[in-house]
Amino acid sequence: MNTSRSRGTTAKALRSAALAVLLITGTLTAAAPNAQGETGSSGRTTSTGSTGRTETPVASTSPVAGVTESVVRVKAPLPVSFGARPAACDWLSYLRYRSSDGPAASADADRILVAQPGILEGAGAFDSVARNTVARAAEQGRHIEFWALDRRSNCLEDHTGIDSGDQHTAVDYYYRGKQVGGRAFAGFVGNDRLGWMARLGIEQTVRDQYDLLVAELPDQGLRARKVLCGGHSLGGVVTGYFATADFDGNPATTADAGYRQCAGYFALDTTVSTSLADLSGSIPDDSNLPDIGLGYGVVQAGLDSGVLPRSLSAPVLLNPATMTLLSIAGLGAVRDPGAEADLPAYLPADLNIETTNRFLFSKDAAAFLTGSPGVKDFRLTNAAVLGALLDDNSVPLAFLQSSVGFFDGGPVADKSFPVANGGDQQPGLSGVAYKAIPDRPHGPLYTWRDYDRVGDPDDPGYRSADGTPFTGADKEVTDLQELARSLAQQPLDFTEQYFPTKLITDLELAASPQVKRLVAHPEGLTAHPTLTVLAGDGLLAGRIPADLRPVVADGYQHLDVLTAAPVQNNGRPEPVSTALTEFARDPR
Repeated sequence: MNTSRSRGTTAKALRSAALAVLLITGTLTAAAPNAQGETGSSGRTTSTGSTGRTETPVASTSPVAGVTESVVRVKAPLPVSFGARPAACDWLSYLRYRSSDGPAASADADRILVAQPGILEGAGAFDSVARNTVARAAEQGRHIEFWALDRRSNCLEDHTGIDSGDQHTAVDYYYRGKQVGGRAFAGFVGNDRLGWMARLGIEQTVRDQYDLLVAELPDQGLRARKVLCGGHSLGGVVTGYFATADFDGNPATTADAGYRQCAGYFALDTTVSTSLADLSGSIPDDSNLPDIGLGYGVVQAGLDSGVLPRSLSAPVLLNPATMTLLSIAGLGAVRDPGAEADLPAYLPADLNIETTNRFLFSKDAAAFLTGSPGVKDFRLTNAAVLGALLDDNSVPLAFLQSSVGFFDGGPVADKSFPVANGGDQQPGLSGVAYKAIPDRPHGPLYTWRDYDRVGDPDDPGYRSADGTPFTGADKEVTDLQELARSLAQQPLDFTEQYFPTKLITDLELAASPQVKRLVAHPEGLTAHPTLTVLAGDGLLAGRIPADLRPVVADGYQHLDVLTAAPVQNNGRPEPVSTALTEFARDPR
């Protein structure tokens, strides 16, 4: 064995995996209870015989009318070889959106869109685009369904604190050991308890989608006529592997082939492919990985032994303990958006949380290093806290950005940390939008100007020090309240706390025999029409070949293709859901 080359390949794959987290996107947990039942006319959870299928209605305060949502769980035990895991992890889950006056049975729908999430992303992230698409199709007299898939590893999530609806209760539950309704949080799951995830890679991920489709729609001919397969970000690559996969072990028979389960493909700020090249820009392509076969074995051995983390995370910012703060911030923005927030002060004095707050809310390097002024020194409304965490003019990580408005109520300044405005920015790190930050600690109450009030006569029109407007009406597309609802009121999370490391390393090591064999039907990629929708200011802006003829959503960021409001500032319907609706009517 050439150990030096092995270590180099392993390190390269892991560096690429870490970089992917910063360039691609895709929420908090202990073992979730097993779901039981299918939705009956009473609105309660009911079960379907002994098949292990459950469907539970989801109540929503979304203003998009005429859409019925439910959470569906289908029992699909992992192979024994995966080892011990929580019972909930032998179930597959998805959010089902359908027209309220349409057919109750999915098989009777005009079309079914099945969507794979991106990195660090759960089914809840699709809430707005799913509702907008189903409602728009219903306006045209067509009844379609949108299925937002959840990865199996999200079985680990405990929603008890978020489901309380109260920020203090949630913080106490997850970080201070206090019980809610007699239940205590079992803690964030460590690497030593994730052994079963060591083999949760691309092969099992596409198998899960196939098994779910077969269970829900047993007629292969119906699937081939009615199902559109796609995804967001990394979900486009997963869709590519699904399209080329063989599921019965015999490539000569094609009724089971992935592409025979779909009538078309859709890609949301991604491409349907079997390569990460379009998504990363900086991630090495397959040709740059030496001794790739040996590298696969070394990486797999590291995952099996636990030497390598089985779930992608970082010491700060990107880990279960900090990512759940997005849902907790969403609670405040839903409950009382205009009230002065006490969340920053109420959070525990924890190095992980403190460093994350400094990274996200520091004006410059000096503020990051000293912690002064910090987020606790500013008066912010609950809406402004959430905006600061996710808006493209605030958060310095492009894969977390949406366009939800801008700060208001006081002076702002350029945010030059970690990247200065107007410099040679790397889209994967900070995005293209200029960053701003409140500039008066212990001063006025900073409020939030929602997307549809940017550019109004009372808008201060904040500008950068170089005179560049921070934003404009044509750059704001997502309603903060709807984003907050998706974060705080979904039974399957918006974000993903336990993303399987093996899924990204498999894709990075795509030229290895172990992964290459999964592409059994390469013709599947071009077997059907594909709709590609890109965010105009997203991660892929200007990097997609023109021959794909993508629909470009101007002003959108990477998350906006999922979260944008149904009516935009130009008075026109939201373009992503409009394109999906038209594609569902006539894929071509």
